[in-house]
Amino acid sequence: MFAEILKEALRSAVLISGLVGIMMMLIESLNISSRGGFFAGLRRSRAGQVAVSALLGAVPGCLGGFAAVSLYTHGILSFGALVAMMVASSGDEAFVMLAMFPGKAGWIFLLLLGIAVAAGLLTDALYRPQRPEPRCEEGYQVHEAAEEHAGERHFGWKRAAMFAGIVLFLAALLSGLLEEDDAPEATQGFNLLSEEWMYWLFGALSLAVLGVLVRGSDHFVEEHLWHHIVRRHLPSVFAWSFGVLLLVGAGLHYWDIGGWVGANPALMILLATLVGIIPESGPHLLFVTLYAAGVIPFPVLLASCISQDGHASLPLLAESKGAFLRAKLINCVLALAAGFAALPFCN
Repeated sequence: MFAEILKEALRSAVLISGLVGIMMMLIESLNISSRGGFFAGLRRSRAGQVAVSALLGAVPGCLGGFAAVSLYTHGILSFGALVAMMVASSGDEAFVMLAMFPGKAGWIFLLLLGIAVAAGLLTDALYRPQRPEPRCEEGYQVHEAAEEHAGERHFGWKRAAMFAGIVLFLAALLSGLLEEDDAPEATQGFNLLSEEWMYWLFGALSLAVLGVLVRGSDHFVEEHLWHHIVRRHLPSVFAWSFGVLLLVGAGLHYWDIGGWVGANPALMILLATLVGIIPESGPHLLFVTLYAAGVIPFPVLLASCISQDGHASLPLLAESKGAFLRAKLINCVLALAAGFAALPFCN
């Protein structure tokens, strides 16, 4: 059984690292090609940062969350915007919610979006760190256009290694090798209710990154993509993702969370909030399923949705453990407050 847990942790870590890598390379390319103008507007408006980050978090799955974390660690989004993303995000469980109760899910996502924007704005208004937030030291660098686009293009070993790695990731993604072995069968209807569309989307984005690798200058490919992303970011993202997923997988196998769920709504709100701390998509499914079956009231699901953010915060854990802990603490406080505030209306 441990071999299966190890295999699943490795599969998920490869998938997360690949998605993060593709997203970071695209953001790096957009920022450099626009000479920093692509994200310049976000830096000027805290409210805009919060709104954009909340919208990214509201995207089903972890795609938007990965992008928001990447923008935060490079100094483009504020800490309040990071909190907004984590509140709005429901991780991969959003797909299950859309499939099991699509009408209610839409209203839940809108409610989460409103709470996320309010929480983000309030956090930025009240939170004044004594020291600068720990970020990627290199940031999204912008050099002179001539330095980025002029010069020869050699298909050296670094460019070749990244090209081969993305091709292998693309093949594994589209062939289904990175899908869960025990994934539920697709529901009838539009494929948007499953995760398959995300794989095809990232397949297209991977092709775009391959184009960047072919056309990019030696300086851009080696300094920005290889040294900055592949060497600096991806090893820590993979190591933390794999370690956390392995620990969580083993813990969930030997500890039956469902056995702790009782008939006390207050206890279940607390439990849902605590389970939401786990940076993993999976434990939250317990509360989604129980809510769909009418076993637990809406406040329990609301607390779980606010507290958890699927895999989206794993890259943040790798980059800044302090920011991860502070954001999770705020999320838990909001989850408890929202859950208990909504409880009287469901009795």
